Amino acid sequence: MAFFESEIVQQEAKSLFHDYQSLMELGGRYGKFDREGKKLFIEKMEEVLERWQIFVKRFELSDDFMAQMTMKQLQTHLGNFGITPQQMFDQMHITLERMKSEASQSS
Repeated sequence: MAFFESEIVQQEAKSLFHDYQSLMELGGRYGKFDREGKKLFIEKMEEVLERWQIFVKRFELSDDFMAQMTMKQLQTHLGNFGITPQQMFDQMHITLERMKSEASQSS
C-alpha cells in the first residue's frame, strides 16, 4: 500500500492539520490569555509539534516514492530559508520554551 493511501496516515494528517489550524486561530488571542490559559496553549502546541515531528519522521523513514518526494520538497522548501527540518523543529521548541518562561513570569 502506498504511504498516502494508508488510512492511518490520512487520519493523522487530517487530525494534525485540524488541530494545528485550530491552535493558530486561538493563538491570535494569546496575548489576552491569563497565565493558565497561556500554559495550556503552550502545552497543546507542544503536543501538536511532537505529532508533527513523528509524522515527518514517517516520511523520512518510508521507502514509498511519494513519501520520499514529500520529504525532498520539505527539505528544499526549508532549505530556501537556510534551515533543515530538524532545525525548524528545534527552533519551534526554543520558541515554546521561551513562551513558557514568559508565561510563568506574567501575572
